[in-house]
Amino acid sequence: MLAGLSAGSMCWFEEGPTDPLHASVYKLNGLGFIEGSHCPHYDGEVHRRPGYHKLISEGVMKPGYGVDDGAALHFADGVLLRTVSSRPGAKSHYVSINDQQEVDEQVLDVLFLGERV
Repeated sequence: MLAGLSAGSMCWFEEGPTDPLHASVYKLNGLGFIEGSHCPHYDGEVHRRPGYHKLISEGVMKPGYGVDDGAALHFADGVLLRTVSSRPGAKSHYVSINDQQEVDEQVLDVLFLGERV
């Protein structure tokens, strides 16, 4: 089992964006256990989402998952099984490039765990 928050979730992927203080968002290489890229804090840090879109649109970063604070991805054997959240309204997205070479953001179904009995 692999788990983590923030960079601790991004590290399992091939790559992901980071945004240090007073600097532009840039690509970090991960461990590559999961294909593609992962962007945590998708709704929690003002520069993350547009920076991630820019890196993907420029071909610097592979398509992947933008995940809001409070949401998580559940993979098994490299396949996304589900997305879950601990915060109402938290979302996960699959971000890629469409046929018109524009960023395409697909909202994934998220199971809010607070509704479980």
